[in-house]
Formats: sequence, structure tokens, C-alpha cells
Amino acid sequence: MDKKRTVVPLVCHGHSRPVVDLFYSPITPDGFFLISASKDSSPMLRNGETGDWIGTFEGHKGAVWSCCLDTNALRAASGSADFSAKLWDALSGDELHSFEHKHIVRSCAFSEDTHLLLTGGVEKILRIFDLNRPDAPPREVDNSPGSIRTVAWLHSDQTILSSCTDIGGVRLWDVRSGKIVQTLETKSPVTSSEVSQDGRYITTADGSTVKFWDANHFGLVKSYNMPCNIESASLEPKLGNKFIAGGEDMWVHIFDFHTGEEIGRMQQGSSRSCPLRAIFTRWGILRIWIRRRHYKNLADWACK
Repeated sequence: MDKKRTVVPLVCHGHSRPVVDLFYSPITPDGFFLISASKDSSPMLRNGETGDWIGTFEGHKGAVWSCCLDTNALRAASGSADFSAKLWDALSGDELHSFEHKHIVRSCAFSEDTHLLLTGGVEKILRIFDLNRPDAPPREVDNSPGSIRTVAWLHSDQTILSSCTDIGGVRLWDVRSGKIVQTLETKSPVTSSEVSQDGRYITTADGSTVKFWDANHFGLVKSYNMPCNIESASLEPKLGNKFIAGGEDMWVHIFDFHTGEEIGRMQQGSSRSCPLRAIFTRWGILRIWIRRRHYKNLADWACK
């Protein structure tokens, strides 16, 4: 009788309070890296392959809601409930600059060329900071209709994507004019949004629905109903033939991108899923399921 194959995740301790955001760097000459944001106020940097702790960024005085790494994983940024976004040296852990805001910062993102930092939060203002002139006043984009939950860049930093905490839809802003050029309509507030690695799709989660949009023409490509309310969804970055979604049922579900059929799941944790590995968190713990090359697909190792 064949033995059922199970996979034990990498378990990464360190945070003392729940983890609320995760970000993987692109692959660099030194590998790839993972940064996590937590309500314990201290973002942590890890090896993206092994989960090994590299360092902790210390300086925030409130919950950290968002974190990211630049293209080369040389700098990190974080947005916090202490009304600031901070820029960090990812090699030394030193704070390079603190960008003061007037309310909670919920999201931040480096531009593709790494020269700009985008922030958004409870103030309903999108701010663009020039990292070559960190003391200069930021450029402020036209006011958002609601408190900002997620932000991202696309179209070679010519377009900004944002979603709101209390209003449905994803808004696309032209950076030059500072105006909304398109709204991707959703019934519920969008809890996660991301641009696929190849720039073809925008993935959104709202309520119990995961949607995929054409990132160039903004038409709806696919929409799938999920088994529960979803907090986060992510498209597999290499082939784009699967996606994962995690939500209130405390499972990470694996789906076929083309059919929406569930092909696997990974057991218990929180509700965050990430592009290069399936990860979810609870109680300050990260769990990483590594996709092994010799398995045919994620379901081969995710299902018992």
C-alpha cells in the first residue's frame, strides 16, 4: 500500500503578535527574501527559501501594517500605526529615513525603478516620496474616496493601484495627472490586490470572491466564488496556472486558474497568501510550504 505523502511546513517563530502583511523580494544574486509586518511593531527579514531569521527592524512605536522590499532587496519600507512610514537599510537594519504622516499608514510600495515610495492609509491620501530626496515634500495624488488599504505600482510606474478599507472597487490612478482613470468594480471592499509577476493580471479578493483582471485593458478575465470570505489571494508567479486563497476558515486553498477547481489545501493558520510560496500566519508564527520540483503540482504535496 502506498504511503500517504504529507509535508511538514517550515515554522518560523519570532513575532509576539499577529502577522498582518508579508512580502517576497524578487530573486536576486543572493537569493530571495521575505519581510513580515506585525502588530508587535517590529518588521522581520528572513531568507525566503529557508525561513531563517536575518534581522529585525526596530524603531516603530505602533503596529506595523505593511512592509515591502525594493527590487534588489537592498532596502525595506514599512507603514505603521505610529503615523509614519520608514525606510530601512536591508543589509544593516539601520533606519534610513522616517516619513511622517498625520494618521495610520496602512500600505506602502517601492516603485519598480526603486526611486519612489508610495504610501496610503487612513488619511485617504496617496503620497509619493522621492527616495533620492527624502527630505523633500512628497507628491500627493488626488484624495481617495475612502481609507486606503492596499497600494501597488504597474505599467512601469506610470499607474497606481489602490483599494479602500470600507468601499468596494480597485482604483487605477494615472501618475502624471494624479486622477483616477479606471475603477475595477467589486461588490465588497477589496482585502487584497496584487499585480502578477509578468504584469498581465491584477488579482483581487473581495468578500468570498477572487477576481482576475487584465492589467492592460482592465477587463474582468475570471471570477471565482470561494468557500468562505477571503482575506488574500495570489497567482502562482512562474506558470500562472494556479492560485491560492486564504480566509476566515483558516485554510489556504489551492485552485486551478483556468477552471476554478480546488486542487488542494494546506492546513490551519491565518489568511495571508504570497506569490512565491504558500504562507499563512497566526499567533505571530509564519508557516512556509515549499513547492518541491519533483511534485507534479501543488496538490501533490498539499493534500494528504
